[in-house]
Parts: sequence; structure tokens; C-alpha cells
Amino acid sequence: MYRDQKIPKNRLSRRTFLQVTASGAVVASTLGGTAIMPGEAQAADTFTWISPRGTLEVLDDYGYWVGKEMGYFGDLDTTMEAGPSDGTATVKFVAVGQADMGFPSPGVFSFALENDMNLVSVFNMGAVDVFDFAFRKGEGVTDLKQLEGKTVLLGSAAWQAITDPMFAAAGADPKKITYLEGGWPQWGTVLQSGQGDAALAWEGLRADWEGKGLEFEYWLGQNHSKFPANTFVVRQSDMDDPERRAFLEKYLRGWAMGMEFGHQNPRAATDIVFKQFPVVKKNLGPELGTESMMQLAAVFRGDMSKRQGWGWHDIESWKLFFSTLSEIGQLKKPVDVDKVISNDLVGPANDFDMAKVKADADGYALSDDMAAVDLDAIKARFFANVVK
Repeated sequence: MYRDQKIPKNRLSRRTFLQVTASGAVVASTLGGTAIMPGEAQAADTFTWISPRGTLEVLDDYGYWVGKEMGYFGDLDTTMEAGPSDGTATVKFVAVGQADMGFPSPGVFSFALENDMNLVSVFNMGAVDVFDFAFRKGEGVTDLKQLEGKTVLLGSAAWQAITDPMFAAAGADPKKITYLEGGWPQWGTVLQSGQGDAALAWEGLRADWEGKGLEFEYWLGQNHSKFPANTFVVRQSDMDDPERRAFLEKYLRGWAMGMEFGHQNPRAATDIVFKQFPVVKKNLGPELGTESMMQLAAVFRGDMSKRQGWGWHDIESWKLFFSTLSEIGQLKKPVDVDKVISNDLVGPANDFDMAKVKADADGYALSDDMAAVDLDAIKARFFANVVK
């Protein structure tokens, strides 16, 4: 069982707020004004992964729910928590010991590094860039330079850390982009209503928005961007502790097995998430739900012939990303990529019986409505709304 004296039993209270002080230190303050500094929290046993999203009721985390359902985490005591929707809490809570693993975008991870949070990326969930831009039908662009002088909608102002590097890498000047905070989760609806010219989106969300009647066309990051995608980060101190490091290897193996299961049987992985969150099934239905899961799976897997397993970091991609941030001033401190990006846990995480996982996936009993989902039809329209 995992024990960490930095994890408080009342972690993630909605009455807790995090901020970066003028000196760069991260503190957690309650409404009563009490500051929780790193290392002051009480002991607890449960290992907590915190989302960058304001909800867990999505297909994005199917690898975890599959792993839980199929017993791939064994006797590890784990849980998931939704973080505030600005995305930065996924690193802040880990830094102060109120969670054990975060799932930041590369931009939010750079925020953590800039503020000396002493975190390290150990599992690059996305093999290719997961982020997209959505446009009203007939208004899409193929070159992001065309968005100079235009307005881009974000769910949170903090997401500018995601979009500025994307624009810079495409040759656009981020300073010539106007951002409008549309709010979570309605920023897509704001775009459809006629406000703004584009909105940040991502794989998986495309199908989710379609299910809500939001029909857009998209510029896809996986087709244009050379940047990495969201990654799992932990405290460096956990990597330095042999017992905690051994726990991380087992934990990430559960995720990797869940991801492999989803690759082998997308409908089964979707069905497992539906069992966990019936509201997701109600909102999307079997077909769009499976499509959302498959969009995510394509990004998470990438070209496995060029990777060394689930979670492997493309170091050159990360170097390009950090150098771009330095060029636009989003990173003012030098980053030693070899110290903050680690593939050390990737081998142990992928050390599992592939044949068993495939047999588990093939043998999963689908419900009648999930069995009726046509995977070939989903694949045929996978890029139907993509700007050519």
C-alpha cells in the first residue's frame, strides 16, 4: 500500500484554493485563511490522480476505468479527482502534496517548471498533439496565421498557455490573437452562438460536442503540430524514493494495460466508462461515445512503431516545445529536459502480458447496443469535419 505523509485526508476540498506567491512558492489556502505549505499535511493511504478538467464524466480517462474494472491495478489503493477547470490545479495540488499525480497539458507543465514546483513527467499519455481548433462550418482555416487579428475562445484564461505556443510554432504572432474566456463547459456553445472566430478543442471532445449538437469543422493538432500532448507528472521526491517509485511502476502498468485493452476493443472500453458514468452514456449514446474514445485512443497510441510503449516521451518533441516557449517568453528559466522528462518508468509500465490483455478485451461481453456500434463507420467519418 502506498503511503505519503504529504497527502491530507481532506484533499481537494472545494473550500481550498491554490496560488503562486510573489516568491514563486505554491501554497494552498482555505477560506479561513490558513496556508498549507508542502510537507505539512497529514498522512493518508490512497494514491490520488487529479484531472486538469472540472469533471471526470468523460471518455478521456478510459485507461484508468478499464484498469479498475479488469483488476489491472491489483491491490493498489487509488482514486481519481476532478480539479478546477483552469487546468493549473493538476500541478499545484501535486506540488503541495494534496494529490500524487497530475495530468497537465505541456503548457501547464511549463507553468509548474517556471514556478519551481519540482515535478517530473513520467508517462506521456499523448503520443501526438491532442489539441485542435474548432470553427463554425465554412469558416475554418488551414494555416493558424490566418487567426491573427481574430478572437479565439477558451474555457479558461489559463488555457492561453496551451494556445500561445501552438500559434508561435505555426508562425503566427500570439500577441495578435485576442482571447475570450467563454467559460467551462460552455465555450463551444459560445462559438456556435456567433461569438469569436475559433475555439480551442481536443480529440474526444469533438465527438462530445457533436452529441450536444455543436457541429464544427476542425484544424487538428495531430495533423499539423509537432508538440507533445498531456502527460502524467509526479513529485521528483517520489521518483527518488525506491518504495514510491515501485508503486508508480505498478500504477502506470495498470494504466498501460487499460490503454492496450482499449486499443484491442474500443467498444468494451467505452462500455466500461458508461458503467462508471451512466450520464456519459445518456449524453453521447453508444456510437458517439465509442467515437470519442477512439479519437482519444488515436492520440494516446500514435505510431507505436516509433515509440517504446505506452507513455513513452519523444524527447525531441519536448525540446522543441520548451524552446518555443522560451522564444515567446512563456518560459523565462532554462529547462533541463533530461531532468524533467523521464522515460525510466515506461519499460516497467509496459512489462505486462499482452496476450492476456487481448484475451480479456476479446472476451468482454458487450451489451446489445454496444455490440451494434459499427467501428468501420466511425473510422470512415473520423476526419469528416476536418479542414482540408
